[in-house]
Amino acid sequence: MSAPVEERVGTAVSLRGLRKSFGEVVAVDGVDLDLAEGEFFSMLGPSGSGKTTVLRMIAGFEEPTAGQILLGGVDVTGRPPYARDVNTVFQDYALFPHMSVLQNVEYGLRVKGVDRRARRTQAGEALETVRLSGFGDRKPSQLSGGQRQRVALARALVNRPKVLLLDEPLGALDLKLRREMQLELKALQRDVGITFVFVTHDQEEALTMSDRIAVFNGGRIEQLAGPAELYERPATAFVAGFVGTSNLLADDAAEAIIGVPGVFTVRPEKIRLQPAGAPAEPGRCTALGVVREVVYLGAATQSVVDLDAGGSLLVLQQNEGGSVQDKLELRGAQVRLTWHREHAVEIGGQ
Repeated sequence: MSAPVEERVGTAVSLRGLRKSFGEVVAVDGVDLDLAEGEFFSMLGPSGSGKTTVLRMIAGFEEPTAGQILLGGVDVTGRPPYARDVNTVFQDYALFPHMSVLQNVEYGLRVKGVDRRARRTQAGEALETVRLSGFGDRKPSQLSGGQRQRVALARALVNRPKVLLLDEPLGALDLKLRREMQLELKALQRDVGITFVFVTHDQEEALTMSDRIAVFNGGRIEQLAGPAELYERPATAFVAGFVGTSNLLADDAAEAIIGVPGVFTVRPEKIRLQPAGAPAEPGRCTALGVVREVVYLGAATQSVVDLDAGGSLLVLQQNEGGSVQDKLELRGAQVRLTWHREHAVEIGGQ
């Protein structure tokens, strides 16, 4: 029996020294984490970083090699999935095709032995929560991808779990629908008020919906922070590159441009591109270079500038005024790049 672990009041999930090995492969390597009640928490990282394995251990689908899992202060490390107050929503929805929408949502209640009238009422309320009232008689095949996703959410929510686990649930949707569902999912989480634990490799999803984000790399948490802090002040080069697009300035280039040695990151949208003859502005970093490439992105124009001091920087300019054609014709031009000194963030290791 695991020793009891002291836990903060209002903590929905606690992980202590969580580790998972598959033979000689270490998938999760000593994760410690506390998730607050009512929090929308995302685990973000590339394939193989350990985030999905952590989710599966919380759900009870994988047994930890070492460590503890606590739900609401209770050690559930050795409990099977059905004995944990959590529900999981998967990427493929896992709906029963032969059942109606209402029957799908009722299924978990029926397994628990809830009487027919009560489960009909609760299932109807769950469908209303996800804005699918009136869809109960349809089959999953008669629904759009976004509607099937909402049915899967309703089926998970009808059991009123303390924690809802979401394993890349928007991955099968097209881009437009995925962005719509991001906003709907966050609004739903606010309405129901339960803890959401969301796994994704899509940094935009994580930034859009989360209260806090854990960035995973090699089975460990590389950085844990709110969306703004994670994006504006990445702790490592890995986080800077994985969460959005970032530039790195290091070695002689960093010292020449910023004035001190080290490794710095600056986001492309923070940089202003000007003619080479434009005067330097006090309080701003400045770098001269030549535009190597220009790409039109619709709402913005992206330029790659090779710096006189060494290395290159990516610059993102919103197409909100002036001639886009003028920007596209800058290839080969000498330019001056400037940015506020505080936007050059010193970071840790590679």
